Amino acid sequence: MPILMPVSNQRDRIRARVVDGLAEVSQRPATGIADDAHILRDLQIDSLAVMNLILALEEEFDISIPLERVADVVTVQNLVDTIASLIQEPGQ
Repeated sequence: MPILMPVSNQRDRIRARVVDGLAEVSQRPATGIADDAHILRDLQIDSLAVMNLILALEEEFDISIPLERVADVVTVQNLVDTIASLIQEPGQ
């Protein structure tokens, strides 16, 4: 069961981890990754690398992102919002 933190701290932690992962995969500095960046187009990360990152994030945050929700993840903010919403849902 994930540790519940105040929402702003939790979102900041989620965003930091997402951005760090995307920076590592894209070989870009984390400071250059904006919330509205398109993961595939702007960061030029291929879909396999995105899926591997999502799997790592699922494990880290003890969640499971349904495939239909993965398809909706287009931007950095979409990924942060998806993770945050799953952490808040009961049974996750």
